[in-house]
Amino acid sequence: MNIREYQTKDYKEIIKLFCDTVHNVNAKDYTEQQLDVWATGKADVETWNRSLLEHYSLVVLENSIIVGFGDIDKSGYLDRLYVHKDFQRKGVASAICNKLE
Repeated sequence: MNIREYQTKDYKEIIKLFCDTVHNVNAKDYTEQQLDVWATGKADVETWNRSLLEHYSLVVLENSIIVGFGDIDKSGYLDRLYVHKDFQRKGVASAICNKLE
């Protein structure tokens, strides 16, 4: 597991991971309609990229594939924390949080 800072080139993979995670991992707790509103698949790329660049944002890579990401703003607010559906319960989120703190 390799952790590094977010780079603009990561945005497509990040947005796909976000949508896939919401629709797979969170499906047991939300209706399909709620999931569709939360993760439409039509994210505003410029807004996401700007936000991730303004925050302290990290990605976790496994074999050159992003398997998790998270970010924290300047006030200490943990904004996003998402882990690929196939990497749940493997310490990815904990590793991200530890680095962000």
